Amino acid sequence: MAIRIPGRVVVFDYGEVISRTPSDEDRTAVERAAGVDADPFWPAYWRHRDELDHGRLSTHEYWKRVGEDLGADWSDSHIHQLWVTDYRSWLSIDRDVFDILAELSDGGTRVALLSNAAQEYGGYLRGGPMARFFERIFVSAEMGKLKPSADIYLEVAYELGVEPSQLIFIDNNETNVQGARALGITGHVYTDADRLRSFLTALADQE
Repeated sequence: MAIRIPGRVVVFDYGEVISRTPSDEDRTAVERAAGVDADPFWPAYWRHRDELDHGRLSTHEYWKRVGEDLGADWSDSHIHQLWVTDYRSWLSIDRDVFDILAELSDGGTRVALLSNAAQEYGGYLRGGPMARFFERIFVSAEMGKLKPSADIYLEVAYELGVEPSQLIFIDNNETNVQGARALGITGHVYTDADRLRSFLTALADQE
């Protein structure tokens, strides 16, 4: 089935929309790589994530900050292994959403990606098989901006050569979607692939 939405650009978030939420096994592997208790680890992990995704911290600096919060003096090799384990946990994709990307592509619908993510995800997203679906891939750390700031959505619209009202934005974070809607962007809070397909096909039917 093809989904055709002419005159619009569908912009997808990556994490927990196209990618699956890291599994319990993934999280346990990260905890083991850190070598600290889970309870203090995850608050420290998220505390500095916006700075990483904004491009204000390098990946090495980010993990140093996490370690400092936990009282852990990780060596460079330990940090690299921890990074690899964490990075791997975000690479699994939801095949149902991947199929929707293919359906949009088959319909000739313009599609882009906008992710709050560290710089290293740009290579994975642009180099992997899913890259063929996207006209452009925008990674926050490369842009020096973060969702839900208005300037990141406006930059995406400008780079795609469209007005904000021509964008359709998909994100699992309601705050990010609200930020987009405030600019006149059509937004959808992602919960599952079936609801997403229904949302997109309803828009296609309106054209």
